[in-house]
Amino acid sequence: MSSAANSAGSPLPPLGEEEIACRVATERARLEQAAGLAGKPVEHFHRPRERPFNAEERDRVTILFGGFTWKHERLIEAVFRGCGYRFQMLPNPNLAAFQTGKEYGNNGQCNPTYFTVGNLIEFLRSLEAQGLSRQEIIDNYIFFTAGSCGPCRFGMYESEYRMAMENAGFGGFRILLFQQDQGVKANSGQPGLKFSADLFMGELNAVNLGDVINDMVYQIRPYEIARGTTDQAIKDVVDQLSDFLEHRKRYEILERTPRWFSERLSRRKKLKDTSNTLGKILTHLYSKDFLAAMRLARERLGKVEVDHTRVKPIVKITGEFWAQLTEGDGNFNMFTFLEQEGAQVYVEPIGAWVTYLLYEARANLDERKGLDVPYPGARWWQLKKQLANQWKFRKKWLLLRLSEGMWNRQHARAARHLGGLTHRLAPQGELARMAHPFYHSLARGGEGHLEVGKNVYYTTHGLCHMVLALKPFGCMPSSQSDGVQSAVVNRFPEMIFLPIETSGEGEINAHSRMQMALGEAKIKAKAEFEQALASTGKKLDEIKAYVAKHRQLRSPFYPVPRRQGIAGVAANFVLHVSNLIDGKAHLAKLPGEA
Repeated sequence: MSSAANSAGSPLPPLGEEEIACRVATERARLEQAAGLAGKPVEHFHRPRERPFNAEERDRVTILFGGFTWKHERLIEAVFRGCGYRFQMLPNPNLAAFQTGKEYGNNGQCNPTYFTVGNLIEFLRSLEAQGLSRQEIIDNYIFFTAGSCGPCRFGMYESEYRMAMENAGFGGFRILLFQQDQGVKANSGQPGLKFSADLFMGELNAVNLGDVINDMVYQIRPYEIARGTTDQAIKDVVDQLSDFLEHRKRYEILERTPRWFSERLSRRKKLKDTSNTLGKILTHLYSKDFLAAMRLARERLGKVEVDHTRVKPIVKITGEFWAQLTEGDGNFNMFTFLEQEGAQVYVEPIGAWVTYLLYEARANLDERKGLDVPYPGARWWQLKKQLANQWKFRKKWLLLRLSEGMWNRQHARAARHLGGLTHRLAPQGELARMAHPFYHSLARGGEGHLEVGKNVYYTTHGLCHMVLALKPFGCMPSSQSDGVQSAVVNRFPEMIFLPIETSGEGEINAHSRMQMALGEAKIKAKAEFEQALASTGKKLDEIKAYVAKHRQLRSPFYPVPRRQGIAGVAANFVLHVSNLIDGKAHLAKLPGEA
């Protein structure tokens, strides 16, 4: 390309910085004048300032919360109340809430937004119908929900909630966020919600107990002999554990130590606070009253009798977080429908999402190693600087690894004390490894690689007969996963995988698709059972007669050995009972037996 030249053909000297800036300013002024913008002040967008939730409001302001299963919500509600907050779970959202959300929200939003904000508006209207004014509602209620800065529409939920509340006539209603990658304190900065050791450890227990109980519901109910006994037992257990979490005595070191020691300790604030926090953590996790509460819950559930000779296909649930967790119209009542169709539902725990976030933070830290260090570019012989860089990286890495390990351990511990029936959390490293050839394990958005990884993990390990991925209509991250799943299914032809997009409509179509896929899973489960029974050389009546003579085999907590590659409960059960009849195995002890 030739350089600029004057009329005589000689090159022009290059423009200086000042001359370029002057010409740009002149052209900007001309364009502003032509557009009629000249002389108007520049007004940049700023996030609206929201009235804070202050500590002095705790006694009168009620925090509203929803979006999980009712088991999780009852336990979480109990912990907040035990920490001195007015806390109330919202009703389960229904189609009326969905329509209300669509009426007052933007077009094209995910259905979790419509269901959630519509449910909130419906609840506030019910308060208004009870005689409260709108200003009283705005002053005395706030909504606590999850936030995100991810690439999907989840990152805009907060602003959508605020806009819908404004349109519905509740302008100024406060939304308190829990930021998934930061937490309550870091995101909200409001002293009204204090992120204390009691609150954190209580919520850890509440989520783990909710996960364990929710898993047990769907493992016990399909096999219950007397219909309705599981639901009643679960209700009793949740009531009992909620009462315990709300009213358990809080640990305070000055109240637990001799007077002479507490007087000295009170004068050393840092040591007192550290010792008190450690005492609270140990009490929340290992106190005798907590173990006793879980033992009572296990004994209540142990009264339910089950028949594990029923052949049922196991359907593993994956997908978008809200759609795979909610129980109701938000996912076409899919769990109830599956059980009515003769399947066993393998639900997804919240703990899997928590450990995924911790694993992803650690994986990202590995990739960024050396970028955020005190001494960038330190030479190999500068040992002190190299050690300082390594320590900063390792300190963060170890904290994340310990947090992930602690969560897994406490989930497994809660499962063990509640009968040992619940599945362990899937190992995040293995999920990432299995998904990576098909979906990059550092790709962000929604559940990232999890949908692909879970499909491969649960199928190849023989833990289910089919995988059902539930996600909101038009969910971008899940749509990407679905595109990849075609390659996954081609690689593993034994898979039965069905993705279903949920919204407020289309329930009949979704159930019809589910029935067709479930038909294949039923054939797979029945063939597996018949092959297992044939290998024993016994009739099913012989197996049932032996079970009728031994009560522990009708307990939901009886530990049935699982054979490699056999997913069905009934198939594993008849193989074990056959070994008992032949004297090749001994009756196992139930949890709590001496």
